[in-house]
Amino acid sequence: MTLPPNQTQPEDDPQLPAARRRHARRSLFGPLGVDERSQALEALARKTTPTFDFFLYSLLAGAVISLGLLLDSALLLVLAMLLAPLMAPAVGIALGTALGSSKHFLRNLSALLLASVFVFATGVVAGLFNTAEPNSAGVAALHALLSWPSLVAMAVAGALTAGTLIREQNASAASLLLSYGLYVPLAVAGFGLSSGQLHLWPHGLVVFAIHLAVATLSGAGALAAIGFRPPAWYGYSFSAVVLLAGVLLFIGFTGAGAAFGARIGLPTLTPSPTLTASITPTPSITPTPSPTATPSRTPTRTPTLTPSPTATPQLAVIDAQGGGAVIRETPAGMAITTILNGQIVELLSEPPQEAGGQLWLHVRLQGRELSGWILQNLLATTTPQP
Repeated sequence: MTLPPNQTQPEDDPQLPAARRRHARRSLFGPLGVDERSQALEALARKTTPTFDFFLYSLLAGAVISLGLLLDSALLLVLAMLLAPLMAPAVGIALGTALGSSKHFLRNLSALLLASVFVFATGVVAGLFNTAEPNSAGVAALHALLSWPSLVAMAVAGALTAGTLIREQNASAASLLLSYGLYVPLAVAGFGLSSGQLHLWPHGLVVFAIHLAVATLSGAGALAAIGFRPPAWYGYSFSAVVLLAGVLLFIGFTGAGAAFGARIGLPTLTPSPTLTASITPTPSITPTPSPTATPSRTPTRTPTLTPSPTATPQLAVIDAQGGGAVIRETPAGMAITTILNGQIVELLSEPPQEAGGQLWLHVRLQGRELSGWILQNLLATTTPQP
């Protein structure tokens, strides 16, 4: 690959101050000289070329991730990242974006997508053995939602991985974070597809696509700061437009935009006192016998106020496998929140509705102005206290 012309003054120019030249050599994102850029470009092109080991270790990491989702173990997810390969193709995508090279961009994108298919397939296999409730919350549900901290982490991971690789430094730590943000949502999507958990599929796939776009653009920005830029500003257009347009089209066609709006809330179980009406006896007039034979007035009982019975709301307790349950906007619809086992909810008066072959009940969360629908078999009714 040939280096595109660059009109900037090299930072190793002997006319520059010595302090500036030392800073450029020490800085991770400092610009490289012309000769250094040429050598680094050839070395990076070799590193980003996909090998058999990259696909093998991606498959191994996906298998451990899927096992962690099946056992609901976050520790296994971390262990899987130690087995994940160096995410060099992701840096290759960023390099193709930075240089405006469609060939380099498409080659590395194809390699990364092929490895992603392996990870996705392991999640599908693990989902076939899942025995938890279809709407239970756990480790998998946490990785099927977008959040600002995860987007910031992916931007940092993309920039650090690109910068350390181009500088011939150890990129293992940054690559671990990058593989975690890409491979775990992929396995979650496959796990949700085969296990029937609609709040995981295709939301996990959308999170993967957004994370890949953020990491690629941040990596391209880091490479541009080092000195890898196209000859003109429009050189960025092909790769960046293809990547972002693909993400937007994917979200539109799958209807998975709910991954942006759905948020998991973990309410704290707070017992609320129940007011009960108590009956207070009212003394009545006791007749006093007259000492004479004159007729006495017949005493009349004083009417007492009888409290009118009020309808006691019927309560239920969340009792699901996996640690909690999902509340949806409509029966089998979009997820709006997830609550823990033991949380008390109020059953509303709407009759049960059938959706997806199961009965759904309309409930309201105590202490929160929030109502939604939940599977009937995830609730255990309580006995009202007088």
